[in-house]
Amino acid sequence: MIDLSITLLRLLTTPDAYGPAVFGWLITGSFGLLAIIYAFLKWQRRTSLNWIKAAAKAKKKVWKELKVPLSPHSWTEEFAHDVQSSTCSVCLTSLVYPQALGTKATPRNPVHRCSVCGVVAHFYCSELAAKDCKCVAQAGFAHVQHQWSERWIDMDDNSEMSAFCSYCDEPCGVPILDAPTWHCLWCQRLIHVKCHAKMSEESGDVCDLGALRRLILSPICVKEDEEILRSGMLTSITGDIIASSVIRRRRHRNKHGSARSVNGKLQNTSTANTVLEFVLDRLASLKRYISQSKDPILKKGGRVLSGKDTHNAWQKKGSSVPYVQVKKYTLVDLPQDARPLLVFINTKSGAQYGPSLRRRLNMLLNPVQVFELSSSQGPDAGLKFFSNVQYFRVLVCGGDGTVAWVLDAIERHNFESPPPVSVLPLGTGNDLSRVLQWGRGFSTVDGQGGLSTVLADINIAAVTMLDRWEVNIQEEKSDGDRSKVQSKFMMNYLGIGCDAKVAYEFHTMREEKPEKFYSQFVNKLRYAKEGAKDIMDRTCADLPWQVWLEVDGRDIHIPKDAEGLIVLNIGSYMGGVDLWQNDHEHDDDFNLQCMHDKMLEVVCISGAWHLGKLQVGLSQARRLAQGKVIRMHSSSAFPVQIDGEPFIQQPGCLEITHHGQVFMLRRASEEPRGHPAAIMTEVLVDAECKGVINAAQKKLLLQQMALQLS
Repeated sequence: MIDLSITLLRLLTTPDAYGPAVFGWLITGSFGLLAIIYAFLKWQRRTSLNWIKAAAKAKKKVWKELKVPLSPHSWTEEFAHDVQSSTCSVCLTSLVYPQALGTKATPRNPVHRCSVCGVVAHFYCSELAAKDCKCVAQAGFAHVQHQWSERWIDMDDNSEMSAFCSYCDEPCGVPILDAPTWHCLWCQRLIHVKCHAKMSEESGDVCDLGALRRLILSPICVKEDEEILRSGMLTSITGDIIASSVIRRRRHRNKHGSARSVNGKLQNTSTANTVLEFVLDRLASLKRYISQSKDPILKKGGRVLSGKDTHNAWQKKGSSVPYVQVKKYTLVDLPQDARPLLVFINTKSGAQYGPSLRRRLNMLLNPVQVFELSSSQGPDAGLKFFSNVQYFRVLVCGGDGTVAWVLDAIERHNFESPPPVSVLPLGTGNDLSRVLQWGRGFSTVDGQGGLSTVLADINIAAVTMLDRWEVNIQEEKSDGDRSKVQSKFMMNYLGIGCDAKVAYEFHTMREEKPEKFYSQFVNKLRYAKEGAKDIMDRTCADLPWQVWLEVDGRDIHIPKDAEGLIVLNIGSYMGGVDLWQNDHEHDDDFNLQCMHDKMLEVVCISGAWHLGKLQVGLSQARRLAQGKVIRMHSSSAFPVQIDGEPFIQQPGCLEITHHGQVFMLRRASEEPRGHPAAIMTEVLVDAECKGVINAAQKKLLLQQMALQLS
């Protein structure tokens, strides 16, 4: 680059007259090249729009003949820079509002996006959108029909492997080179518009739900029940409030109305009435009319909702809103061999990928089988909805704490054949996900083939067992009496001392300022920062003199330099650290660690600095004991964390005992013996389905299989 600059300077400074002329030709050629590129991009966009218009026009003709079940879109608010598509699905113009000359550009333009099929529209266009979203409830139909749609966004994670017409096997999806293309909202297949007539004659346009058919809850098994819920009257809404609340939002829509505002008031009466209806709709959407409902519902014309997570319920327009109409669903006529997937998403986990992940899952699955967890709605809503499904699998999208939450709910429901649980890691540590081969974080999903590949792996995953442990916590009162015993459950690990203090400080900061914890990498940096503080403070240096350790009735000596004790059930701690280290040689006689051997392992660490060296593999934890019953007695208050959930333990006793075992799903594609285990799991489930064995026998056989294949 330097040599090129020197050459240009010499060319310009030479007395020869050709130097400036050559430089001028270079500048002219550069502008000409930019003009050609700009013209090509405009032609490409115009061609793409014509391509989409042709696909939309052909789709309307086909739907009139096939009478495909339709549904209104479920709009949610987003910003134009957050969406993959850049074109409004209604007016086919750019989603970014044009800016007047000399005005400041607006980088964040609010738009409406359908949370079910992914199409995007302007705020003022969404009301005019055709009701061509996929219908989630089609009970009474003999079979599912293909629901063809224009391909507004690239839904396939492996586009290079499936960008071919499902009928003629020719490449499709390139607007410049190919004919208009549709994709099915259920099976995700692509087809040329010109190939559809031939395929329809041969197969009758029947959709088999694609490669994920066993995981998708078929819409013909979902029945829609409408229910009327009463609510209070909305009164005392004046024109002044309306004008002050919406005039800023409507300022950019002058071309759609002639109203003018003076001192914050609307002069046009008809426009005021229109705005009144608009505000009433928005105010009504904030009412939680169905806060007590636990059944999956969908608001009319709105977002897919589940139980107490129903934040928005559309009201009828008018000066008062006496009731709201919502959609309620039940499962009917489910085939005996159905194996649908029940999905739970914790939107607050880790880097908070939950909202975008839910939209992707809604597009790949049936939205009624996807439930969002929150402080007002737990997993019981989804488990109740699936209570009549004999065999199903569960996907938990969240951290280790979310997995424990769902496992508690499954145990309370007391299923005859408990569903196995898989994990899509959204948390910070994701230790259980690492052990079960589901990855270290959500950022690795795209590198492993995308979300479609993860769902396909869940379909063929092997069932294994996981020990669950009960932690009884008893505090000592000042007068010497013992308080009431509190019980918690553990599945990964329990720590007391310096590691729990770092976790407690991190948890407190995240509760106070959740907006700062927006990525897994940043979360780990903040975690390391808290660890660095503890290196200087050494607040747990007196742990060997304040804590007594007892394993299976035997007192265990705690080294004097120990600042933390960790009880392990799995081979991953704090983001992938192997503290027990089965693969290394040791000079003790302890057994290998296993997550379903009904045994716990105890190690100690020598402060936050030792913890940091463990993270990078420069040190080893000291192995202290192995047993079935662990007791810890403390004479002073110490921080304690159970599966990453920290708290301050007052002087008292912690007792850990075996509670039971739960079914988990291990990714089979990552292990050499995974595929045989997955096949054996399927054989046992089919045997139970046909009555050859019962649920208790299947559970025993799965336990033995998990032990043999570990």
